Amino acid sequence: MDTFTDNPYLIRALAAAALLGPLCALLGVFVTARRMAFFSDTIAHAALAGVALGFLLGFAEPTVPMVLFSLGVALAMFWLKENTELLTDTIMALLLSGSVALGVIILSALKGFRAQLHAYLFGDIQAVSDTELLFAAGMVAVLGCTLFWQLNGLALLTAQEDLAHVSGVRVRWLNYIFVGILTLTVSASIRLLGVMLVTALVVIPPAAARNVSRNLRQQIIGSILTGVGSGLGGVLLSYRLDFPAGPTIVMTAIGIFGLTLAAGRLRGRSAHAPAPQSLARNP
Repeated sequence: MDTFTDNPYLIRALAAAALLGPLCALLGVFVTARRMAFFSDTIAHAALAGVALGFLLGFAEPTVPMVLFSLGVALAMFWLKENTELLTDTIMALLLSGSVALGVIILSALKGFRAQLHAYLFGDIQAVSDTELLFAAGMVAVLGCTLFWQLNGLALLTAQEDLAHVSGVRVRWLNYIFVGILTLTVSASIRLLGVMLVTALVVIPPAAARNVSRNLRQQIIGSILTGVGSGLGGVLLSYRLDFPAGPTIVMTAIGIFGLTLAAGRLRGRSAHAPAPQSLARNP
């Protein structure tokens, strides 16, 4: 049997999971707290149109047009929210369905891209190239540093936007930074899980961490650990069991969620259990 070091595809897959899993999980803490899970799902599905446009324009690797189109959709969401009376979920549904429809129309007119389309829809982490891995490493370094730089303001904004205003936080500017980081992270992670499943790596780790966390710091740490564990564990399981990597990563994350849910309920029961009575009788 081959060892891990004999398989460069597996090594690159593990490296990609170790890079993007924690970043998605960290962002997910604020995404779920701000009820933006549907936003990340919209961005992921909008990336399909970016992939299609990249193939149409002759890009062998459509990462750049995919990211640019996703950023355009994110900006369109903000513009429509500020300049129309449409509700946020209506705007997201509009842009999600329109982007998917545009992507399907373009791809239907193209020939010879079905294999690439499948990779972007369902992920193909073991096909990650050295160039893509270097791009992911650079992006994680820049976005991670930016996120930690604004962590206090982002935490305050997540907890109470009015209080953030009063405290001098530049709310609109910080919102744009957060949306930009989220958009870039989701777009880059599509190679990890694909359009259909990438939101899971943003939503499930913070949900698992919340089951056993008592404060925001614990949830951040727990979410990052869950992101790393589900990413690396899913890749290794898919390699051993010959399963698709993307769905295996998601199922590993769901398994961790189930364990933390059980642990949280057991801890809650023990905390509410009555103290044992003394066997001695009062005189």
